[in-house]
Amino acid sequence: MASQDWFDKDFYKILGVPKDVSAGDLKKAYRKLARKYHPDANPGDAKAEAQFKEISEAHSVLSDPEQRREYDQVRAMGSGARFSAPSGAPGGQGGFEDVFGNMFGGGAQRGRTTYSQGGFEDILGGMFGGANRGGGFGQPSGGFRGFGGPTPGRDLTATTTVDFITATKGDTVRLQTADGKPISVRIPPGVTNGQKIRLPGKGEPSPDGGAPGDLMLTVTVRKHPVFERDGLNLRVNVPVTFLEAALGATIEVPTLGGDPVRLRVAPGTSSGKVLRVKGRGVHTAKGEGDLLARIEVAVPGRLTDAQRTALEAFAAGGPAENPRDGLLESARSA
Repeated sequence: MASQDWFDKDFYKILGVPKDVSAGDLKKAYRKLARKYHPDANPGDAKAEAQFKEISEAHSVLSDPEQRREYDQVRAMGSGARFSAPSGAPGGQGGFEDVFGNMFGGGAQRGRTTYSQGGFEDILGGMFGGANRGGGFGQPSGGFRGFGGPTPGRDLTATTTVDFITATKGDTVRLQTADGKPISVRIPPGVTNGQKIRLPGKGEPSPDGGAPGDLMLTVTVRKHPVFERDGLNLRVNVPVTFLEAALGATIEVPTLGGDPVRLRVAPGTSSGKVLRVKGRGVHTAKGEGDLLARIEVAVPGRLTDAQRTALEAFAAGGPAENPRDGLLESARSA
């Protein structure tokens, strides 16, 4: 922004706020005006675009405490003065000294004071401890860039909830930003509950032409009624009957989003036995997992008289075994 604009433009008036406006109220005023005059909301409207640039310039300066302090000081020094020449000054020269002459003792020596290109920035820089920072006051369009370049947009945070299959296999979901704009987000395969995904450029736009911020998306994954994640593996509990576990059987086991697979349960299988199905877990760029089927022996809650008689005969016909012998021995010796 040209140095003359510090005197000619009233940034407080542009934003419609008082000079003692708080940072919070300043932000609210800027956002309201930015939404109204943003080029996306006024396609082809050159007047709205120019208004948006003025609003962005004003917010860029006033939202930065240091720039705001320096702006207020310069405006206070230039109150009632312009860079026009006093009567009798040739070529319109001498106006600059009218504003700053008393400060530097030049009231009676205006004719001896010269300013080379960039001198205005040098003087203000010396006054405020920042000569030629970031290219001075004369940077091109895109807002006030004299103190470190364009301001990047702020990063934003958001959350979304996806189902278990989407989190496991990946998908594209549609989200809505705070200003109502829809965006498409790619959920990568294997995303876990609570994982954060950074979306570059999807955050808050810059107030002065800089890069937009990022959107940090936190993903919540709904629980599945059957499957659980274990790294890249999927776990599922599979009940079998007492007879299937004792005598052996071929059973069907569900897979996530696919057809069931048939597994062989060996005779004498106990609860807790895990059967592995290769490659039927989570697939990501880092690798693929397996399906882990944990056997649970389902004991019947009710027996008929015939079943009870048969089981009693079974118990009487075999060797007496106590599966807790090892457990009790270990507990005593510990």
